[in-house]
Amino acid sequence: MQKVLGIDTSNYTTSIAVVDENGIIYDKRKILDVKRGEKGLRQSEALFQHVNNLPDILDEININDIAAVCVSVKPRPQDNSYMPVFIAGERFAKVISISKSIPLFLTTHQEGHIESALQSISFNYNDFIALHLSGGTSEVLMVKKYLDYKIELIGGTRDISFGQFIDRLGVELGINFPCGRTMDDLALSAPKKDLRIPSRVDGYYFNLSGQETNGLNMIKNGYNQEEISFAAMMCVAKTLEKLINNLINDFNLPIILIGGVSSSNFLKKYFKGKFEGRLFFSESNYATDNAVGVAYIGLRKIKEE
Repeated sequence: MQKVLGIDTSNYTTSIAVVDENGIIYDKRKILDVKRGEKGLRQSEALFQHVNNLPDILDEININDIAAVCVSVKPRPQDNSYMPVFIAGERFAKVISISKSIPLFLTTHQEGHIESALQSISFNYNDFIALHLSGGTSEVLMVKKYLDYKIELIGGTRDISFGQFIDRLGVELGINFPCGRTMDDLALSAPKKDLRIPSRVDGYYFNLSGQETNGLNMIKNGYNQEEISFAAMMCVAKTLEKLINNLINDFNLPIILIGGVSSSNFLKKYFKGKFEGRLFFSESNYATDNAVGVAYIGLRKIKEE
């Protein structure tokens, strides 16, 4: 049975995975180190960490068993899409392909996210809307699934992403970056649930920089971590609810949430019982950055050769 190696080197995670027709054989990820108080990494710093991480996490795989390798080489399937961090994964994949004389397939980080989400819940629709919600991305995507994906951007943020909104408030609160998981837990356990950050949606687009300013002012006014976390996550939930309502009114298509923000337990609790049969969440472990989707894309491609 053919085994395919997937590699993804995103802004904050080094990921590899091996899959075959029976499922996931290996799934390894290493979060990049960010200094306390910092709001992220420079591309050069992230690239350096990827180069150091890849040999260690690849060491546990028997490369001789691999029939093909697939790697994400850029953020999105667009001509002008580029980030240096993906060079690390691409170079390692090329070395493996050449040294073992096996096929090399190229894909994108966004397509990997979509594929891993679909695989995690056996989502069998070929036409759907994906809300890609992560640290640096908040996009509304019209998706058609073929051998590759045909993706059309139809909406999203006009300024900062949901991840940036959450992380910037979290760092200001003294929470370690990335702040999403901690703020998610704080929001769920908040005893006071009165504080609100207003949400604003225009069709399929929304803004968050004003909401960030609102949250920063609340921090200056002495509100605690739990109160701010609740207000921030409720703002995300209300923004998404308005957006999803607009999409459902205009399109007869299922909607799936992908990317790290969609792993939020707060959001899953908020949307429980809402938009049933229309709104889907991927499994939390496959919403965050991983190489499982990249490997599955490679498996699909090698079957077509």
